Amino acid sequence: MLARKPGKLPGSAAREEFTLEYGNESIETHHGLFAPGTRVLIADDVIATGGTALASLALLKTLELKPVGFAFVVEIAFLGGRAKLGSALPIHAVLSYDAAGEAVIRE
Repeated sequence: MLARKPGKLPGSAAREEFTLEYGNESIETHHGLFAPGTRVLIADDVIATGGTALASLALLKTLELKPVGFAFVVEIAFLGGRAKLGSALPIHAVLSYDAAGEAVIRE
């Protein structure tokens, strides 16, 4: 399932609005691509404040899909996104940056 900024997908779409560190945003995805109850991993390139990930989670629940976890390439750890996602689902990031700009490769 692909989630994009509004107006980037053809046809009708479900939308979820959220707040980022620099303002409000929203994402959309198509209706009916997967049957209700389908298990879905939320994957994104970066997690910073967690706004996009939380909006993706809300969008999946609206579509009656079952989120199984989060996967990110990069985590900007000092912005607190992981904490906002809670501990109900597994969260994986390949690379994590701390407040000093030090990178930690996670296995």
